[in-house]
Amino acid sequence: MSTTATETNTNIVAENAFLQELVRQIRAQDHYGVYRSWEDGLVLSPFVVSREKKRQLKVDGDVDLATQLRILSFYRAIAACIEKETGKLCQVVIDLSHEGFGWALIWCGRLMVVSRTLRDAQRFGYDSLEKLAAEGEKLTKSGVDYIQRFPEIANL
Repeated sequence: MSTTATETNTNIVAENAFLQELVRQIRAQDHYGVYRSWEDGLVLSPFVVSREKKRQLKVDGDVDLATQLRILSFYRAIAACIEKETGKLCQVVIDLSHEGFGWALIWCGRLMVVSRTLRDAQRFGYDSLEKLAAEGEKLTKSGVDYIQRFPEIANL
């Protein structure tokens, strides 16, 4: 990665609350401190997967552990952002088969605030950090909107 690309990635992460939370979630799962000295853009680099790279990835095998953890970190970051905006506790469940199919669910109280179908999880990633941030922000906003529309269910 060039210096300009690294600087751009650092700026994007520094300016985006969702990407900052995603970095925190990844580092929280880093029991050996591998990511402690890494720049934030480098920590998020596995989330950037070009279309060409996605085409090269085989979907007929099991989903590797690193990909499973990326998916879980992504949805935990969304849940944490929803919690920050609403003050309500959110829970995350990822139900993923070894073939790469399943669900990502986030709920608050008895209210399901995010429900996403996962397909071809082996290819999980986004074209750029901007697209990753946009998707995270979109799902966060959607979850916050549900809680604001149905606060009595979110409080149960």
